[in-house]
Amino acid sequence: MTKLPLALTMGDPAGIGPEITLAAWAVRRDAYPFVVLGDPALYPGCQSVASVAEAVLVFPHALPVLPIQLAVPAIPGKPDSANGHAVMAAIERATRLTQAGETAAVVTNPISKATLYGAGFKYPGHTEFLAALTDTPLPVMMLASPMLRVVPITIHVSLQDAIRTLTPEIIIATARITAHALRRDFGIANPRLAFAGLNPHAGEQGAMGDEEMRIIRPAMQTLAEEGITVLGPYPPDTMFTPRARPGYDVAMGMYHDQVLIPIKTLDMDGGVNVTLGLPIIRTSPDHGTAFDIAGRGIADPSSLLAALDLAAELASRKLGV
Repeated sequence: MTKLPLALTMGDPAGIGPEITLAAWAVRRDAYPFVVLGDPALYPGCQSVASVAEAVLVFPHALPVLPIQLAVPAIPGKPDSANGHAVMAAIERATRLTQAGETAAVVTNPISKATLYGAGFKYPGHTEFLAALTDTPLPVMMLASPMLRVVPITIHVSLQDAIRTLTPEIIIATARITAHALRRDFGIANPRLAFAGLNPHAGEQGAMGDEEMRIIRPAMQTLAEEGITVLGPYPPDTMFTPRARPGYDVAMGMYHDQVLIPIKTLDMDGGVNVTLGLPIIRTSPDHGTAFDIAGRGIADPSSLLAALDLAAELASRKLGV
């Protein structure tokens, strides 16, 4: 595993991020280290540290926290936009530490975009914010689990806008980044990309829509000519069955819910959000802030543990350790 620590952001302090962070440390304190960017008041028994190097020394004995002070005390289940700037600062600092080579990867706890908007947040989500911080023109969101990997080609836009903005060019660019990441980061020598059709029955040869013929197939032809293995476009209602999934390495969806619903149904606890195309490694749990159960001590840290494990695995492969 990587010898550098991972940088873990606090996420929304009123959500389940603090408790699953403490639970993850309790499980992984004998494994790879991580350092939290957040307010020490959120983590009973933690130790504030002044540097990443100090965090590595502290990690086996206490959860190390690089302090980022909240504006107001956090109340579980009651998000407050007053703390939005601290939440954003944690993400930015984790990103800068990783860009500087002080930490191996960024792992982000869940945020509430609605709450952040009240603090001036101008991005649809984590993915777009990280892209802006790293000057990445096209970030690609992958959700990965042992059962399935998926990539939505359009992300945080309305369904109407997703259909309107779907072009061969965006499909090609997203697929190129995905194929490259599967080779470099996941160690898959010849990744197989399976494309979902946009329409029912993948358009039924134009009877139910012609986007497959006008947009998706031309993009796939270009990718195939570049040596990328492409499959489909498949009817979305059959490509996620147990029989179909072993036939490809990633499912490429035309819009957000088309591929996120299957993976979250199959493996909500083991799913990890990975941002491809960034100059840094970034993973995140595949769930939200869960304000309704925050502070009750019942939040499941499984997805955060999976995100930490995958970040460490990807970083180890990237750093050759």
